[in-house]
Amino acid sequence: MSQMKFVKILLTSFSLRGTRGYAVQTGSLKIIGIKDIIAVASGKGGVGKSTTAVNLAVSLANKCQLSVGLLDADVYGPSIPTMMKLHGKPGVSEEGKKMIPIENHGVKCMSMGSLVEKDAPIVWRGPMVMKALEQMTRGVDWGNLDILVVDMPPGTGDAQISISQRLQLSGAMIVSTPQDVALMDARRGVMMFSKVAVPILGIIENMSYFKCPHCSEPSYIFGRGGAHRTAEDMGLRYLGEIPLEEHIRSGSDEGLPIVVSKPDSSVSKAYGDVAVKIVSRLEDLAKDQELRPEISL
Repeated sequence: MSQMKFVKILLTSFSLRGTRGYAVQTGSLKIIGIKDIIAVASGKGGVGKSTTAVNLAVSLANKCQLSVGLLDADVYGPSIPTMMKLHGKPGVSEEGKKMIPIENHGVKCMSMGSLVEKDAPIVWRGPMVMKALEQMTRGVDWGNLDILVVDMPPGTGDAQISISQRLQLSGAMIVSTPQDVALMDARRGVMMFSKVAVPILGIIENMSYFKCPHCSEPSYIFGRGGAHRTAEDMGLRYLGEIPLEEHIRSGSDEGLPIVVSKPDSSVSKAYGDVAVKIVSRLEDLAKDQELRPEISL
């Protein structure tokens, strides 16, 4: 059976329910067994969003000792299989109703890249993409997870809005470089999540500076402190900065995240600090939710 035929069977053999129907049947958009779902997003591509999502997910699993899943929601450009070194196709549950995520580095993963041939383009229109995303969330046997990290597609279009509306996101983390052009789009991402009532967990500045491998002197090639200033201007939490370093790139290409290959490095510690801040922010949001009065009409 070809991989493309395999994915078509997976996407059509399960009954898919829209947001409205699912809410009626369960009273919630939450996925059973998953405590929190967070989006890792950016207003534009090329800022290191997927690299951040991968290292954050592994840090949450290893440093914070949580049960973590990672969903690659970038259907057109899936990169998680390469970055997480995933081999083979997802299995199918004994009942034949749900896919089994592939696990590596302590994280359960699901990606369209695991369902199609490596270089096969995804030439689908919007409705098919939405159907695929629905199946890769509710059509997967995630088991019990503390956090599902969603690597969002770049931009603020239909896919991003649909994911925000179809899943009960606990919050979204915005990834940006210090460059003004990237920050303009990051602001748009913040505004999009605000419009669909998704809390912003904070902004992380990626590629903050280039760290010389010889002398360790920083070079601020994309500007300096842009994400920090943006977070302050918008009243958001600044989660930290990640430098531009060769080991981050090589680890992504080899499927060995830097938090695994060099756990004691300053970069790994920075990712670990971000993971701790995310967990703390989710706990604060949960407490706020509990304190809100229930209004019955």
